[in-house]
This record gives sequence, C-alpha cells and structure tokens, in this order.
Amino acid sequence: MQTVGFVGVGKIGMPICENLIKSGFRVLGYRRGSLAEFEKLGGVPAKSPAEIGAQTDIVFSCVPTTESMNEVVNGPNGLIHSAKPGQIIVELGSHPVPDKQKHVATLGQKGAVYIDGEVSGTPGMAAARKAVVYLAGDADACKKLEPAIKGFADMCLYLGPFGAATNVKLINNMLVAINIAAAAEAVALGTKAGVDLNLMIKAIANGSGGSTQFGIRAPWMAERRFKPVQGSPALLAHYFEKIEGLAATSGSATPLFDRAVEVYQRCADLGLAEDNDVAVMVDVLSSMQRLKS
Repeated sequence: MQTVGFVGVGKIGMPICENLIKSGFRVLGYRRGSLAEFEKLGGVPAKSPAEIGAQTDIVFSCVPTTESMNEVVNGPNGLIHSAKPGQIIVELGSHPVPDKQKHVATLGQKGAVYIDGEVSGTPGMAAARKAVVYLAGDADACKKLEPAIKGFADMCLYLGPFGAATNVKLINNMLVAINIAAAAEAVALGTKAGVDLNLMIKAIANGSGGSTQFGIRAPWMAERRFKPVQGSPALLAHYFEKIEGLAATSGSATPLFDRAVEVYQRCADLGLAEDNDVAVMVDVLSSMQRLKS
C-alpha cells in the first residue's frame, strides 16, 4: 500500500483524501484543526508537515494563504526539515506564482521537487472525482504524480512551465465569476418576465446558452437555495485581485470581468457574500434597477 501525504485537510483536501483512501492509498494527513473526520475516513493523523515528509515520497498541500504555505514549507516543523532526494511536493492552493516559485530552489537544495498545482472544482466536484487537477513545473515529476492523482480525480492536465497551473486556474475562475453573474442575470430576468423557470432552465442548460455554472446554480437560484455553501461569493472574490494582476502584467483587457467585479462588490455591500452560496447572486441582480432607457 503506497503512502501519500496531505497537508491542509480542509474543504477541498477532505474529499481528495477520502477518494485516495477509497482508491487504496494510505494517507498521512495534517491540519491545524481537528483531524477527527479524517480519521473516521481511514486517514492517519500526523503532528506536523515535517512528520508527513519524513514518511512519504509524495506530499500534497492545499492551504489557504501565502503565510500558511510558507509555514508548511519553511516553518519550524515544515517540509524543508524532512525534504529528501526524489520527493515530490505539490501545492494545490491558489497563491501568487512568485510566492509559490520561491520554494522551488529551497526544496531543490534538498533534492525535492516542488510543483505548481491547482484544483478546479467545488468540494462536491472533488468528492465526485469531477474536479480537474492542473500541474505545472518539472515534467518528469508531474508524470510520476499521475498514479496518485488518479486516486482522487478523473482528469489531470500538465500545463507546462511552473506557474502555468496557477495562471490557468485564475483564467478559469474569471470565467466562473462571469458565468455565475450571467446565470443570475438570466434567472432574475426570467423571474421578472414571468416565464416558467424550470422549463427555462431545462431549455437553456441543454441549449447553446448553457454553461457548467448555469447547469449547477440556475436551479438553486430559481429555488433561492443558498445553503449548503459549495462556494461563497467571498471565496470567489478572493481570486479577483490575482486575476486583475495577471491581466495587468499581460496587458489584457477584461471589460466583462471588470463589470462582474462590481456586481460581486454589491453582493458584499448587501452582506450576502460570506455565508451564502454564489447562487445568492440572483438576489443581487434582482435588487438592481434597470438603468438603460
């Protein structure tokens, strides 16, 4: 039985670990909070990232902030203290490329390979193995990761040099933000126009105007079902500054995204962004007045 490590057993990490365990892997996990649920799934708790690194050749990390990523790698109990030749460490969390990239050389001095990784999908998609894993960096190391990744996801894409996974994730999330806002606008319009929303959603989801986000969120919007939260507006907005930075450095115009950002800001101003699923954007669009005469 192959052992893999996972640092940051959270909303995305938990279903990933569950799928790995179901696929026959022994999973050694660490998080700052309770690991009780992880243990119930069959996971083996660890006391630190360094302990995980000492026992595994493949370590996945998925932590929410740059500070926590730095702590995982360089902290007093970080992976740097147990890094070894041939070890592969993958950061699946979304962080600025320069902040991820600085760990490549640090871990490389110990013979370990650090990979730029991303997960595209909600916790529900991760649980259903439908989240897509993006990898970038050392091509040989990414190839060696494939058997482990097949343990928790049906699709994995190698995207090229280090940083490409992060950039593609940002572009993906730009589209997610626009598509959700567009879906909310469509459902709000359908509601005010008095059409049968269930039939409208079926027609659009199976027609040329449909999208993944429309298919998932439009039924929730029609029912005003905003809980349980699969992804909040605030969580999605977490990516906006990074997307704007990527657009700025590449000199790319993003007029649709810029307008969507304004709508998400209105959501925050209404106090709806933190504790609701992004389906709540339908209420935001419904509250807006038509300005064009």
